[in-house]
Amino acid sequence: MNDRTCIVTRRQAEADELIRFVVGPDSAVVPDIKRNLPGRGCWVTADRLHIDKAAAKNLFARAFKAQVAVPADLGGMVDGLLVRSALGMIGLARKAGAVVLGAAKVEAAVRDGEALLVLHATEAADDGVRKISQARRATVHLGGPATLAYKLFSEAELSLALGGTNVIHAAVLAQDAGQAVEKRVVALDRYRGGTPNDLAMLAAVADEDDAAEDME
Repeated sequence: MNDRTCIVTRRQAEADELIRFVVGPDSAVVPDIKRNLPGRGCWVTADRLHIDKAAAKNLFARAFKAQVAVPADLGGMVDGLLVRSALGMIGLARKAGAVVLGAAKVEAAVRDGEALLVLHATEAADDGVRKISQARRATVHLGGPATLAYKLFSEAELSLALGGTNVIHAAVLAQDAGQAVEKRVVALDRYRGGTPNDLAMLAAVADEDDAAEDME
């Protein structure tokens, strides 16, 4: 039980690729997002699909070799914990001066190469997202950093975390506080299935530039 092996896939992985679970005093399975709760633990690949599968197939009972109670919506519980962890760190980054708000400031941070990642509220209009996406593509085209964008939080969630109103677009800057945000945002994004289209878009720009250089 000490090795980090997913109870669903039986594959070993790094801690950041897994979510730890323990059994609480009431015999209920408890997510240990911070990996610091006492007791024996078991590990599941850190995405909703595998956690739902572990719950549906009663794999927690087999892993703990005991009868355990699995919460009805364990997958949703984990999602909520990851959201709170990410939003909490975003709020701390804002206090540290590592977050800028508003479409214009976000676009400028991207073009200047200062943005580590971009956050769009789920309610963000296509036009606003498109302008920032164009800035992200242009920055990569000019040899700057690839800045990923995430649409994981509502306007209300971002506004509360950042102490503002109507927060639709935000950029997390490439500072120490920003890197802590990135780790948690990436974990939540991975849990929800990832953003392959976004990655593919930036990769395509880089490939086009490489191809152009080869032809010169």
